[in-house]
Amino acid sequence: MFEYSARPDLLNGRVILVTGAGRGIGAAAAKAYAAHGATVLLLGKTEANLTQVYDEIEAAGHPQPVVIPFNLETALPHQYDELAAMIETEFGHLDGLLHNASIIGPRTPLEQLSGENFMRVMQVNVNAMFMLTSTLLPLLKLSKDASVVFTSSSVGRKGRAYWGAYGVSKFATEGLMQTLADEVETVAPMRANSINPGATRTSMRAQAYPGENPLNNPTPEEIMPVYLYLMGPDSTGVNGQAFNAQ
Repeated sequence: MFEYSARPDLLNGRVILVTGAGRGIGAAAAKAYAAHGATVLLLGKTEANLTQVYDEIEAAGHPQPVVIPFNLETALPHQYDELAAMIETEFGHLDGLLHNASIIGPRTPLEQLSGENFMRVMQVNVNAMFMLTSTLLPLLKLSKDASVVFTSSSVGRKGRAYWGAYGVSKFATEGLMQTLADEVETVAPMRANSINPGATRTSMRAQAYPGENPLNNPTPEEIMPVYLYLMGPDSTGVNGQAFNAQ
C-alpha cells in the first residue's frame, strides 16, 4: 500500500471535481477530500448515488459539496462549456480534477469485440476525459497549485489478452496524462499524474473477476493515501508520474 499520512487540513479551501463520484473509488475519494477540507464537486450520471454521497459528506460536517448530474457517454460539447461556466461563476477556479469514471466493456478477444462496444468504452474512458480536461484547463490554470489525477490500470501499462477496449483506453489515459504533464511543466502551477488502483473491492472489479472473493481485496477507503497525496500540496512538483495505490 502507498504510504502517506495526510494532515487533517491538507485540502482546506480547495475546490476539487471528482468524476464517477457516486460509488466505489470515486465516492471514497470525494469523501476523503471533503474530510480534509475540500469543497468537492460530485460528477456522475446517477443523481441518487451522488445525493447519497452528498448527504454523507454534509452529515459529517465537512464543506458542502455540489452534485453535478452529467452523463459522460452522451454529453455534447456545449454541456462541457456550461459546466466550466458554472464552476467559474460559483468558485472562480478549480484546484483539482480526479478522472475516476470508467466503464469496462466486454472482456473478449479483439476478434470478437464489436465496433459499437469498442467506441462506447473509448467515448467514456477517453473522449469524455479529454473533453473534460481541455474544457477545465483554463480554470485549473487559475489555481495556485492545481492537480489533475488520471485513473489508469495495470492493463494500461502492459497489454494483456482479452482486456480489449478497456486496456486500450487505459493506454490512452497514460498518454493523455504524459502529454498534459509535459505541456504544463514550465507554463502553469499545475501537475498531472496517474494512479493504478490495483485490485479493489468495487463493482467493476466484481464484473471483471466474478469468481474472485472480494474480501481478499482492500476497500476503496483503504487505498486513499495516494489519492490524497497527489491532490494536496505535498506532491507539488511531482509531474508526469505513474503511481500504484498498492
